[in-house]
Amino acid sequence: MTDSTGMLQFCDRAKPLIQSGYTADDNARALIVAMGMKEKEREKLVKTYINFLKDAQGPEGIWHNLKVNGQYYSYMNSEDSIGRGLLAASFAAGCGISEAEDIAWHMIKKALPKALNLSSPRAMSYVLLGLVKMVESYETTRLIPHAKQLASRIIKLYDISHGWGWHWFEDKLTYCNALLPHALFGYYTLSGDIRSLKVAQDTLDFLTDSLFKKGYLNIVGNQGWWKKQSQIPPYDQQPVDAGSIVLACLQAFIATDEHEYITKAQMAYDWYWGKNINHVPLYNAKTQGCHDAIVPDGVNLNQGAEAVISFLMSHQILGDVKGKKYGYLVPAV
Repeated sequence: MTDSTGMLQFCDRAKPLIQSGYTADDNARALIVAMGMKEKEREKLVKTYINFLKDAQGPEGIWHNLKVNGQYYSYMNSEDSIGRGLLAASFAAGCGISEAEDIAWHMIKKALPKALNLSSPRAMSYVLLGLVKMVESYETTRLIPHAKQLASRIIKLYDISHGWGWHWFEDKLTYCNALLPHALFGYYTLSGDIRSLKVAQDTLDFLTDSLFKKGYLNIVGNQGWWKKQSQIPPYDQQPVDAGSIVLACLQAFIATDEHEYITKAQMAYDWYWGKNINHVPLYNAKTQGCHDAIVPDGVNLNQGAEAVISFLMSHQILGDVKGKKYGYLVPAV
């Protein structure tokens, strides 16, 4: 799905759709996966994805999220795109490829003023993980107060929204839910802040206890989302949400050394292989792709970038953690 421009957004089944264009979101995620590769294509792919992000970033620091036929469009721009771009750049800043590192630091410098003032909970979480990565890996200690402020803002959301039987940051659960506790576990590894650890554990445990009740992962469906005091909608279940749970549980294990989180991460990963509500694999062995969703009659047969990358990232990081190669912050999808 990758050409000289970047990673394409959609597929018709397993056939990449050039007309669907490219997104900064997908190329930011792909950059993180490429940096974890050991194959000879690693450097080429890292340069492809980071050059896409460089070109997609405007002078004000935001990323234009959609490129079609050589032209950028703003209607898909979001705070999440800024967060994902900053997070990917924070990893690329230490990737060992000098050209990519220079681009990454330039993007970070442009993005930080805007990124530190985002209001979307998921966008703030991406940025917080990026700040933690930069402090831990590059000793940019001046960013610690900003990380503390973001963690405090996320915790404040929890203080406002949680109540009896509802341990969450909002009045409903939507997409990439596990990203929020993931970010707080990451901040705890940096700061040792007990309040962040407590909220991270309470919310991730609430999420996983709710979604693993049947002995397998049952993701919050995007046909209605899960509102407080309502039932969890079963469809459509998205691969990126399974990936977010895998990665959050691995970050929880790194923060706490509690092996139950490894078990939960494995259960979430098994969702891709058929341990799910429809008992059907999302991973397609023939194409080596990943289907876009679980739907009432099986799976969405298309295999777009978001689905493929979430599977690859989960597979890559789970293998590293099981092999005890976790001297780094686990990425977020």
